[in-house]
Amino acid sequence: MSLSIGLVGLGAIARAQHLPAIARTAGVHLAAIASRNATVPDLPCYPDVCTMLAAQPGIAAVSLCTPPQGRFEQAMAVLRAGRHLMLEKPPGMTLSEIEALRETAEGAGLTIFASWHSREAAAVETAGEWLSPRQIASARIDWREDVRKWHPGQDWIWAPGGLGVFDPGINALSILTRILRPPLHPPVRLTAAQLSVPRGRQTPIAADLSMRAGETAITAYFDWRETGEELWRITFDTDRGQAVLDKGGAAFHVAGRLIASGGNREYANLYARMHDLVREGQSDLDLAPMRLVADAFVNARFAITDPFDA
Repeated sequence: MSLSIGLVGLGAIARAQHLPAIARTAGVHLAAIASRNATVPDLPCYPDVCTMLAAQPGIAAVSLCTPPQGRFEQAMAVLRAGRHLMLEKPPGMTLSEIEALRETAEGAGLTIFASWHSREAAAVETAGEWLSPRQIASARIDWREDVRKWHPGQDWIWAPGGLGVFDPGINALSILTRILRPPLHPPVRLTAAQLSVPRGRQTPIAADLSMRAGETAITAYFDWRETGEELWRITFDTDRGQAVLDKGGAAFHVAGRLIASGGNREYANLYARMHDLVREGQSDLDLAPMRLVADAFVNARFAITDPFDA
């Protein structure tokens, strides 16, 4: 039976990724939309999640695509209504919120899925398989893009809970913690951070991180002030040469030779995964990427930079 999904939030990411992904994924279908000021032709649309849930008892799962601020109340409403829950990244505003959602879902026997779309990029699994038996001396993440291009006029990203440059940076951390994951590798831990916050804003526009996974030294450089082409790259120095996971995980090179690449099926894979989790009565709530972000905010040195007008 096809999984009936209600989609909450109809911003840029929902229109660009979630709507087409649901349409192209076997075993799921979009039943309704909840959005304050947007609609989709030929679909029931409601002003908020509670109204949608009350009007659509046949919806089995809800996908939340709203900003993390305020998402906890929406997520709890979904679980209390007995529906399965899929969360766009980041899965919430705080770790304690997400743990509360986990406990509620487990108590109700419901699926909860924290989706990390970058882990589904075409070359990530190949990179992980190639790297798993290697000795990795060091890794470097370069994740730079133009915030004006990807988040024009979105003030929520600069408010507490909005993550700032970690909104894209957490994508890199999700890939890193997928590849360097126990028991194949020691867990990744943060050792130092410097966050650059524009004057008058509450979240960083750039971040420099130092991490370790056992003996592997890891550095990360996130910046939202890139005005040219995006740079989404992780470079690994190994005992078998240099390996590069590029283009946000879509291409993997070893010693300059292309090993794997492919098109974008990230969100389609996520919805297929959600379908399988519900069918199997399982959940997937890996919080490793978000823990590193939380550790960065706790341990960071903060530098105030020039004001930034998005």
